[in-house]
Amino acid sequence: MLDLLSRGELAAGQIAAPFSITRPAVSQHLLVLRNAGLVSVRKRGREQAYCLRAEPLREVYDWAEHYVHFGNEKMSALGHYLNETK
Repeated sequence: MLDLLSRGELAAGQIAAPFSITRPAVSQHLLVLRNAGLVSVRKRGREQAYCLRAEPLREVYDWAEHYVHFGNEKMSALGHYLNETK
C-alpha cells in the first residue's frame, strides 16, 4: 500500500484494487497506517483520498541502518562457510 501511495494520492478503492483482500481489510490496514502517521486522508467528494507521509519512515531507516552491517557480516560468513564445505 505504501508503494502504491508513493506514486500519489489515491482513493481507498484504488488502493484496494490490486489486493485479494476484502475492502474492510484494506480499510483496517489504512487505519493502522493513518494511526502510525504514515498516511494522511482528506475528503474528495464522496471518497476519502489517501496520501503517503514518508517522513516517519526516515526514523525507521535510520534505526535499521545501524544493523545493516550485522547482516552483511553474517552473509559473508555464510558464503565463506559454503565455499569451504564444497
